[in-house]
Amino acid sequence: MKPSIWVKMDTWVRHSVPFGITVFLLLLTAIPTHMPGLAGIAPMLPLMGVYYWAIYRPDLLPAWLAFIIGLLYDIVGGTPLGVNALVMLLVQGTAASQRKFFLGKSFAVTWWAFALLTGGAIGIAWLLVSALKGRTIDPMPVLFEYLMTLSLFPLLTWALARTQMAFLRDV
Repeated sequence: MKPSIWVKMDTWVRHSVPFGITVFLLLLTAIPTHMPGLAGIAPMLPLMGVYYWAIYRPDLLPAWLAFIIGLLYDIVGGTPLGVNALVMLLVQGTAASQRKFFLGKSFAVTWWAFALLTGGAIGIAWLLVSALKGRTIDPMPVLFEYLMTLSLFPLLTWALARTQMAFLRDV
């Protein structure tokens, strides 16, 4: 029997949950806080989303969607076009390629690997922005951005895991 339009629509919506949540995280980074200097040290929430989905559901957030998220992040954040797109591709590709290693490991291992991967990703973004602007960007905001991203990872991972269990258990 052929599935009804409602079943097809439900499946499509469930498959778009990882992309939608990661775009929502991206939009959260663009909310003005009216706190001086906070915009320069906002955590990289979309990076956490790309990392999480690359490990636990790479079929629902492939590399081309990570690239689109990176381009949107460049547009929203005002960084040179392509910097975050490249960073998201690198994070998605690295995490997805090591998926078998991460599955079944403790959260501490996943967090440790995220710390290493994020350090490299933020470092690459800093180098690219510095090169494209033709001057060295102050590294202190980048360090605080890294620390904020790292400290929010457990909370966001918990929320993403709950979302996965609620919406993607049967997909």
